[in-house]
Amino acid sequence: MKKEIKFTKMHGTGNDYIYVNTCNQQLHNPKACAIAWSRAHTGIGSDGLVLIGPSEQADFSMRIFNADGSEAQMCGNASRCIGKYVFENKLTQKHDITLETRSGIKHLFLHTNNENLVESVTVDMGNPQKIEQIKLSENYVGTVVSMGNPHLVIFVDDINLIDLEHEGPIFEHNPYFPDRTNVEFAQIYDNENIRMRVWERGSGITQACGTGACATFVAAVHTKRIERKANIIMDGGTLEIEWKSDQDHLFMTGPATKVFEGTIELEL
Repeated sequence: MKKEIKFTKMHGTGNDYIYVNTCNQQLHNPKACAIAWSRAHTGIGSDGLVLIGPSEQADFSMRIFNADGSEAQMCGNASRCIGKYVFENKLTQKHDITLETRSGIKHLFLHTNNENLVESVTVDMGNPQKIEQIKLSENYVGTVVSMGNPHLVIFVDDINLIDLEHEGPIFEHNPYFPDRTNVEFAQIYDNENIRMRVWERGSGITQACGTGACATFVAAVHTKRIERKANIIMDGGTLEIEWKSDQDHLFMTGPATKVFEGTIELEL
């Protein structure tokens, strides 16, 4: 027996996910769906699966499953895309939306154009929970940052020399991180621009990572490489991060893009 599930493919700076509105349709095994649907050749192709649902604490809720089926606490790029989805599908008329995640309630501020379409979203990412310097090897010193999910940021002189496919999984599975970690390699261009590449826990190399961009920014401020506002330049695009001293919160601003809609059969 089969049923059809409606989905929307969206991306935030190239970080692409499959979005399913569970307010009107249910997925009983999202982990298996994430694995099957994320495959490029036999599925839809994505970095994972995002479920948009109701919430008793916020306007909406988000659950996110990586391409390997593991569940993540938070995704900055996905949260921006959810803001665009719920607004443009008329699930809300609000420009200030609250979103329940596994790492707490996030606030989304939607920026619309003259056609009332969401062009970009600012997310209040809160404040980092943990900042710590650790020596990884003779060649690498990293900065551990928690943005509700774990990150390891490593600054290098030339990011183009990093073999991310080789280095990423080594650090993801470092014994220091019993639950694994996201890994960011970053190069400081100047006081306002940082180049970053990411190996995401459970997904591998991705075009961008919102929480990773925030973690990279925090690590750069903590190590006195930049001030409190900068652009994080990733393979899929650029995010603007600002650490507002009066609130001690990080604010991330970037685009949200709808790619296509469709249906996919689900075995029951």
